[in-house]
This record gives sequence, structure tokens and C-alpha cells, in this order.
Amino acid sequence: MRLLLNVIWLVLCGFWMAIGYVIAGIVCCVLIIPIPFGIAAFRIANYALWPFGRTLVDRRDAGVGSLIGNILWIVFAGWWLALAHIATGIALCVTIIGIPLGLANFKLVPVSLVPLGREIVPV
Repeated sequence: MRLLLNVIWLVLCGFWMAIGYVIAGIVCCVLIIPIPFGIAAFRIANYALWPFGRTLVDRRDAGVGSLIGNILWIVFAGWWLALAHIATGIALCVTIIGIPLGLANFKLVPVSLVPLGREIVPV
């Protein structure tokens, strides 16, 4: 079932959402100072491509640096990625088949806002 949901996800919205994260990651890596944000964006792009069967957990060793970094991320990149997830989730929830995919999109909103201090693990 996970494989089927992941394939449908990839076709309908995963590819496009991952492109958004990759663009944010490339911009961050080109600017050199926000390279940690770029690495986090690439990690979330991987998760946005294939989300079913994996989950996010908070890292216990994340400290004040990740808090400050998350605030900067929200200001510069997180808000438009979160809006993209919300818009895509609403569009997918219009159809009965798209409801699980829309709910998965809503699950990605918090990580698009605050990506630092989180880790992707298999279920």
C-alpha cells in the first residue's frame, strides 16, 4: 500500500514539491552562508519525493542554533513552501482518492516551516 501511495504521490505532487525544495537548497548553497539551510532543504526534498513509510522525529541534540536557524528559514523560505503544501493539500482533498495525499501534504507543513532539528526515520 505504501508503494502505491508513494507512486501516486510522486506523480501528483511529490515531484513538484521536491523541485521547490531543491530550488531553495540551491539558492542557499550558492549564497554560501546559509549552506546548512540548503542541506536541510535537500533532505526535505528527499522526504517530499517519497513520504509514506517514513516519519519525522525531533532531534534531542538540537539547541539554540537550530531555533535561530528555523526563525531565519521561516522568514526567507519556509513560508512559501508551507503555502505550497497547503494549496496542494486543499487541491488534493477535493477528490476522494486524493484525501490521503492531501493529509500527507498537511503533515509536511510543519517541517517546511521549521526543518532544522528534525530527522527523517523509517516507520
